This record gives sequence, structure tokens and C-alpha cells, in this order.
Amino acid sequence: MTTDLAKYAEDNGIKFFLMNFTDLFGIQRSKLVPASAISGMQKSGAGFAGFAAWLDMTPAYPDMFAMPDGDAVIQLPWKPEVAWVPGDLYMDGEKVAQAPRNVLQSVIAKAADQGLLMKAGVEPEFHLINEDGSAISDQRDIQEKPCYDQSALMRRYDVISEICASLEQLGWGPYQNDHEDANGQFEINWDYSDSLKTADQLCFFRFLVKSVAEKHGLRATFMPKPFTHLTGNGCHVHASLWSLDEQTCLTHDPNGELGISEIGYYFLGGVLAHAEGLAAITNPTVNSYKRINAPVTSSGATWAPNTVTFGGNNRTHMVRVPDEGRFEFRLADGAANPYLLMAGYLAAGLDGIEMKTRPGKRLDIDMYADGHKVRGAKKLPLYLIDAIRLFAKDKILRSALGAEFCDAYVKLKTNDWNQYSQHLTQWERDTTLDC
Repeated sequence: MTTDLAKYAEDNGIKFFLMNFTDLFGIQRSKLVPASAISGMQKSGAGFAGFAAWLDMTPAYPDMFAMPDGDAVIQLPWKPEVAWVPGDLYMDGEKVAQAPRNVLQSVIAKAADQGLLMKAGVEPEFHLINEDGSAISDQRDIQEKPCYDQSALMRRYDVISEICASLEQLGWGPYQNDHEDANGQFEINWDYSDSLKTADQLCFFRFLVKSVAEKHGLRATFMPKPFTHLTGNGCHVHASLWSLDEQTCLTHDPNGELGISEIGYYFLGGVLAHAEGLAAITNPTVNSYKRINAPVTSSGATWAPNTVTFGGNNRTHMVRVPDEGRFEFRLADGAANPYLLMAGYLAAGLDGIEMKTRPGKRLDIDMYADGHKVRGAKKLPLYLIDAIRLFAKDKILRSALGAEFCDAYVKLKTNDWNQYSQHLTQWERDTTLDC
């Protein structure tokens, strides 16, 4: 039964609701609705003009309505009189096929038809920076290997502890906070859940982190590569398949290689088979490819893959098997749309199961040191436009995610690339004016 938002407001002292949806570029769009009007909104939805967001629509399109998912409502810990509630987009009584949350729910339904549920946890990384984004906020954070630096972590104690306390208040089960591999970079982890809930949580987490940072006079960014010499911001996804009653992990077999079941390896095989096209979703910006195709950083490693391989407990591969029954997909970055990220991995994995796709040979080598010795392994795209073209050619992903979504995504992301291509850099001028 869907949560009655009017009663929720009365019980929790809510004065306003942020009626929310996430567009194709991962930007969160909201209307601030007073609690006195929420009953009507829960029945008929909050109206939006689709053309005003990153959706493939024109001003001629009718209103679309965000129907709030009352069961996903979240009270803002830093502003408790406000609640955030994600919505599913409808137009003319039908679900908007290109809307990311709808795309994910469609793939989840296909998995459910096969008796499968994907659970996922995420590792979102972010930088705390100055207001104009030109530098990290802590000028004393200068170690060559700053990962787990206690002093740098504690200099940002006020920000990190408030974020973590907020997650505890929400019941998400946060279990660690750490300074990451780049100067000024942090990561906070919480308990995994089903893929829709985790996607909702990741959307809200980004909002939470940015809001708390601003409260403390700082700025937070999840940009994949905000500084060329530092490790970029990844968003690793830990995924496993479960029975619909959530009692049995179907990707686990204690007698299987690395504790992974046969269906688990088929799932992995699907992700690897579609990785090149998936990159358009997992790494959706021009800047994304400065993370996965980057030179060695000041810490000594990028911690990002550039080749489609998997290994055991080995962080140099695109996919790591850190424990029995689950995979760590290390490709995605901080710009990935949370709903499309989950939908893409699940769709690719389901195809692997259907086609009984083998993942190929497990590699136990250090890909950073010896990757050049591997023969036949597919390389990840070098640029966003390459990823978009590979995604557009992937008929399986198109079928699984929906033609309307795929067409809209390819169109808008191609326009994104074309806008980037129109810009001249100072490097081009310096190296080419006198050619």
C-alpha cells in the first residue's frame, strides 16, 4: 500500500514536498509543493513541461505529470520540514517511455518475470572543492598518496560526519567514511538494497552531499575527472541476483569458481558482452573519458579500467569479484544517471542469462602493469561519441531499454558531443596556429 503523503506530513511535521523526477542527463527536477496540497498531487501528479528538462520533447508536447512514489519518500535531515519524493512520469495517462525511473522499472519487471531480483550497493566518490571549482577546498591535503589520510579526513569531519549522521537518521545503514585516493576526495558507503531503492538513494545522496557541503561553505562535485592529475570520481556498483522473496542469492554457489554460480557467470558474461555500448550510460559525459582513459595520476594509479576484463579480488579489472555471490562493476563514474546505471547493468546481465553468455577467461594479472600483454580483450571507448555510436548499434540493449528511450538518449547525447566539439581550447591554439 502506497504511503499516504498527507498523513506522512502530519506525522512528521512536513510543510513542503519536493516533487521530483530525474531527467536523461541525471539532473533532478522538482516542484516545491505545500503539504496542504499534497493529497491532490498524490492523486493527479505534479505537472511539468518536458521540453524544459533534458528529455527529447518540444514545447508542443502536453504536460507530463510526476506521480509521486509515496513509499520512497525521504525527510530531509538538514531541513526536516521538507520531504523529497521521487515520481514516475506520465503523459496522456501513459508512462513516459524515455523517463529514466520508468526505464529501470520496466527492466526490473522483465527480471521479475524470470524470478530474478537484482540487489545493488554503490560506492559514490566526490570531491570537496572551492566555490569556483578551480581547486580542492583543503589546501593542506597534498599527500602523494592521500587515500585513508586520517588528518585530511578529520579536517573535513564536520561535513563528513553530518552526511553520515544523516544516513543513520534515514536508516540506510552507513558503515564507513573514508578519504579516497585523490586529494580532496571522499567516499561514504551504506547498506545495499534492491536496485530501484538504491537508485533512489543515490539520487538523494548526491542532493544531500551537495547541500551539506554548501551549508559548510564548500562545494561538492561528483564530476568524473575534475582535476587531470588526480584520481577521478567513480561510482562502483556491487550487484547480485536474488530470488523474488529475497531469501536466496542466485549468483552464489559455494562450489563455483570464486563462489559464483553458473547463472552468475552468465549475468557477468552479458555485462562484459555489452560493456562497450553500456559505457554511454555508465560514463555519460565528455569528461568521463578523461577518467577511464587517463594517464597515471599523482597517486600512482587511476583506479579506473580501460579494457573489458574481469578478475578475482583485483581492482585493476573492469569487473572484480570481491566476495562470493557478487560482482563489483568498476566502470561507472559519478556522472552516471542512477536509474539508467542500474537499468543498463540489469538489462545486459539478463541478456547474458538468456543467451548463456560465457564471460571468457578470468585474468589474475595486474592490468595496469601487464594489460598490454592481453590479446583479444575489448578496449573501452576512447571518447563519448564512440560510446554513443556503440550504444546505438547494440540491438539487445535497444530492445531491453526501449526504442523510445534509446533514440532520445542517443539524440541528446550526440547533441551534447556536438556542442563540445564546437569549442576551441587554448591547447589547440598553442599547437596549431602556426602549423
